[in-house]
Amino acid sequence: MKTILRQNVPITEPHRQENDAEHSWHLAMMALLLAEHADEAVDVARVVKMLLIHDLVEIDAGDTFIYDVAANQDKEEREQRAADRVFGLLPEDQGRELRGLWDEFEARTTSDARFAHAIDRFQPVLLNVATQGLRWKVHGVTADRVLARNRVVGDASERLWSHLQDLIADMVEQGHLPPGPQ
Repeated sequence: MKTILRQNVPITEPHRQENDAEHSWHLAMMALLLAEHADEAVDVARVVKMLLIHDLVEIDAGDTFIYDVAANQDKEEREQRAADRVFGLLPEDQGRELRGLWDEFEARTTSDARFAHAIDRFQPVLLNVATQGLRWKVHGVTADRVLARNRVVGDASERLWSHLQDLIADMVEQGHLPPGPQ
């Protein structure tokens, strides 16, 4: 996981890319700290499990940047194949449990999965806000795209979604993020 690089950069080291191990650890910590803001009751231990395993498929499939339209075309297929292989390496009972959690995370059919997914989307926004939109600028991302791709945060937490919208509005106002087509 340490060798799988993401498009975001750590707040304290903007000269390098964040890796999946750092990302998963940050998400687990965020789940512990932000669970009180979930709209529905969540089992924090299950949420943390989902967040720790949700990117294991990237061992095979690689990380897909959320704003890369072309790479997202076959993301689901690549990740399903990777999940079959990676979770298939485990003893049957463990593989079944972790694959079940991964499938639940992807489908967002439970309050735990919706909250885990919301945290997964919220964290990169926070990194970009803390670095004045550094990686968004590199990739030409606009505020309308950030809001559209991260709207799922509101499916789990109206409070986090409202905060995310305020952060994006501030980024636009400060000139760190263009609003998008007018």
